[in-house]
Amino acid sequence: MAKVPAAAVAAGGLIGGYGVARWTGKRQLGGAVLAVAGATAARQWRQQAGGRAASALTVAYVAGFAGSHPLAKKVGAWPAVFGVAGAVALASWAVADRRG
Repeated sequence: MAKVPAAAVAAGGLIGGYGVARWTGKRQLGGAVLAVAGATAARQWRQQAGGRAASALTVAYVAGFAGSHPLAKKVGAWPAVFGVAGAVALASWAVADRRG
């Protein structure tokens, strides 16, 4: 069975978390999606690139989530979410996924 790259897990968590929260109207449910995907990606980052890299990428993941809120006021919600998801995915690929 092929392993899903951590970049895809992280991006999917940001996009999926927002989508679930928006479509269900339940922010907690979206937060759960965000948290599960973040924890899964962090575990993969630690395995592929070590604890220091995993910590930095986890900070980027949380910062992407937080940063999408003010960015959404300027460019719209979906463009902000896709933008930060892409940035986190690129960082994940550069730091961890291309090694694994």
